[in-house]
Amino acid sequence: MTGPVISSLLDTDFYKFTMQQAIFHHYPDALVEARFHCRTNTNLAPLAERIREEVVALAGLRLSPDERQWMEATGLFQADYLDYLQATRLDPDCVTIGTGAQGLEIDIQGSWLEITLFEIYILAIVSELYGRYLEPVMNLDEGRRRLSDKLDQLRGAARQRMYDGFSFVDFGTRRRFSGAWQRELIACLAESVPAQFTGTSNVMLAREFGLRPVGTMAHEWLQAHQALTPDLGSSQKQALKVWLEEYGSELGIALTDTINMDAFLNDFNRGLAQAYQGVRHDSGDPIVWGEKAIAHYESLGIDPLTRTLVFSDGLNLDMALNIFRYFRDRIRVSFGIGTWLTNDVGVSPLSIVLKLVSCNGQPVAKISDAPGKTLCLDQGYIAQLRHVYGLC
Repeated sequence: MTGPVISSLLDTDFYKFTMQQAIFHHYPDALVEARFHCRTNTNLAPLAERIREEVVALAGLRLSPDERQWMEATGLFQADYLDYLQATRLDPDCVTIGTGAQGLEIDIQGSWLEITLFEIYILAIVSELYGRYLEPVMNLDEGRRRLSDKLDQLRGAARQRMYDGFSFVDFGTRRRFSGAWQRELIACLAESVPAQFTGTSNVMLAREFGLRPVGTMAHEWLQAHQALTPDLGSSQKQALKVWLEEYGSELGIALTDTINMDAFLNDFNRGLAQAYQGVRHDSGDPIVWGEKAIAHYESLGIDPLTRTLVFSDGLNLDMALNIFRYFRDRIRVSFGIGTWLTNDVGVSPLSIVLKLVSCNGQPVAKISDAPGKTLCLDQGYIAQLRHVYGLC
């Protein structure tokens, strides 16, 4: 009998815990709502009941003493937060699952502190059940063949001087084909190309394989501040400042596209740019974005070679290698590769997200640098946000 899709509280992205700790210390009373959205034209409604069963099973997750000890050893988590995490129990009643005109509908409401962890679990559940029940019966031979091709490509790149220093991490938990497949490919990458494969966002697998857990903040951190900050126009600055209060010089990679790159750079003043180790790309043309980041650092009198650009938007290995070659010797770069790693098995992967739509009863939005990624339930608020940040 197949067990639950999610069997460990740590089977999630590292940034869920880093954000939850910051929420615990700064915004324990904030209330939010998050909605599921499938960007691909796929009818997921037949999965609704199975998803509901998996979400109910999440209530049984517990942080074990050994897992807590491992989290303490990262040096990032404080005892009061770990006490909370060890005592916490996910409440499936916060999650409403149904079907409607748009197919599968998932809505989560409640305390931000308590419900933030649902995001990655639910996305991984949807992705795995889709592969299990809605795709043709298959085995993973094609996935293993493609993984072998990736290893050959990486070994070939390692022999070329132009790729000296190239490395990447796994960002694929939320859209993986299955948990078992993610574990298998990470084991293979860690053994076969350890100099190039340097970590994973998946906390459980980082612990299991002795890898570096990777992640800082996600869009929800900056989105929520649109409601948590009295002045909407200073919400990004406030989000970045509170993050520094929580982590100081640690976890210093800022996400740039909650509104868009230009609006972010207008807020990313010299003080913030000096305090943060770098910035992360998650939408729009990566070369244009990178050039803007370099020009911004130079305009502030900051040597770009002391900063890092993290690329994480729909990458495959060819794209990552091309970006590395373009920016090498100009600025440090790193890569988080997701779907192309964990769901490149010969079926069409889903493009699914679960984003905040309100905080403390006020709408919040992600505008992004790419068409189709804007997400908000209130078009009037989108217009207001664009106006405040000077977007046309």
